[in-house]
Amino acid sequence: MKRAECLDTAKELVTKDRANDHGDMENNFATIATYWSTHLGHKIEPHDVGVMMALLKLARAKANPYHDDNYVDAAGYMACAAECVDVNG
Repeated sequence: MKRAECLDTAKELVTKDRANDHGDMENNFATIATYWSTHLGHKIEPHDVGVMMALLKLARAKANPYHDDNYVDAAGYMACAAECVDVNG
């Protein structure tokens, strides 16, 4: 997969309306952050959710470097994290 294809695919996935299936991204990440904060006992911010999900995808890429989905999803999660910082910053 070429870098432009990876980024184009990630952009397509994170910009299409998935709110009907998963809810609004910012609200969803805020809810996940609240759950993780409760579980871990310290505050997690919505942008941390995107970063942590990208790290999950990086761990999966380490286990299987030939699965393109890991790279696309990691790029998409980082873009969502950036938007969370922009919205809440």
